[in-house]
Amino acid sequence: MKAATAVRILILALLVAAIGVAVYYRGALSTQALESWVQQFGAAGPLVFMAVYAVGTVLFLPGSVLTLAGGALFGPVWGTLYNLTGATLGATLAFLIARYLASDWVARKASGWMKQLMDGVEKEGWHFVAFVRLMPLFPFNLLNYALGITRISLLHYIVASYLFMLPGALAYTYLGYAGREAIAGGEGRWRRPDPEKPAGACAAGSRGLPAAADQAPARGYDRGGGKTLHGGTQATA
Repeated sequence: MKAATAVRILILALLVAAIGVAVYYRGALSTQALESWVQQFGAAGPLVFMAVYAVGTVLFLPGSVLTLAGGALFGPVWGTLYNLTGATLGATLAFLIARYLASDWVARKASGWMKQLMDGVEKEGWHFVAFVRLMPLFPFNLLNYALGITRISLLHYIVASYLFMLPGALAYTYLGYAGREAIAGGEGRWRRPDPEKPAGACAAGSRGLPAAADQAPARGYDRGGGKTLHGGTQATA
């Protein structure tokens, strides 16, 4: 067995195992748990959140939960930016993994209708990526891997994904923000960040999303990245 083939098999085995573990424990993923964990990192919270989103995309975690949490934590503007960036990073990682593991093999084995389909997708290029991003006919996580086995340009894939996922990201982010506001009774509404405070700019508008089941108090970031509580004291953003 060639070394390159052995490496591919090892990566595939690790990926399948990681996806299996993530899917098995996906029930433990909640906006409340994600909120509490991200807030531990203070002003670095947005970077941590985007990394979690990227890894979650690769491991087939539900993007809707992550996107709603981003809106609740960071507000409609910054939340959209962080959600979109994290989703695009994850989609790119999945694309590259599939291209490394299976693209050459699929190209050699494809024939008949499969080859015609792949040739058509590759000919359309970024137009096809734009279409499937705007019209989510296929599961997002699976589609990222499927596109990786085609010969679509990586640059076209990244740019088209980022631009044409924007409408959906904006809608779901605002939904998460609005849901948090409704549960919290409108306290501490998101405001524009102070440009003189970079840490506050990263964390501006972030809010906790309280779990409706146990009515836990919501938490958010203040301008310095510290934790604040909704309820008795209004959080500053």
